[in-house]
Amino acid sequence: MSKRAVIVVDLQNDYFPGGKYSLANIEQAAANAAKVIAAARDEGDEVIHVQHVFLDPQAPFFLPETEGVKINPAVAPRDGETLVVKNYPNSFLKTDLKDKLDAKGIEEVTVVGAMSHMCIDATVRAASDFGYKTTVVQDACATRDLEFGGVTVPAAQVHATLMSSLGFAYATITDTETYTQR
Repeated sequence: MSKRAVIVVDLQNDYFPGGKYSLANIEQAAANAAKVIAAARDEGDEVIHVQHVFLDPQAPFFLPETEGVKINPAVAPRDGETLVVKNYPNSFLKTDLKDKLDAKGIEEVTVVGAMSHMCIDATVRAASDFGYKTTVVQDACATRDLEFGGVTVPAAQVHATLMSSLGFAYATITDTETYTQR
């Protein structure tokens, strides 16, 4: 039995073109995530899907009972795969994700999804803090431009900053081609 899992974070319709909060390069990131998921399935690794649902009806996206909150078909769960619904950026916070991983004896997690600067960051740090050997497939993640102090930070720089930060102490950072050829 494999001791590895792929955690697919928030690849939901609102992040795609036409959604309420479109991300840069989301379609390519989802295509790469689909390759990572396929490789995990072929290896017998667990695939766990995480879906963010905002409880505040004033939230700008991921509202309950909308098309935008649904997981995008490019990475949709198969029958029997685990779905964890979360309400916070950290996929472990007030969810049963850790219990599900531990019940299956998971020791290594690979994280893909969105947004690099928010839910990927929070989930990866938590996974590492819980003692899981953690990997991020960086080109299977997406983010968007951010603004601070009147300065717009392009999505590519936001992503690079987060990946370099996570790679420093929390995770191994790799790409889809390398990951799927292991």
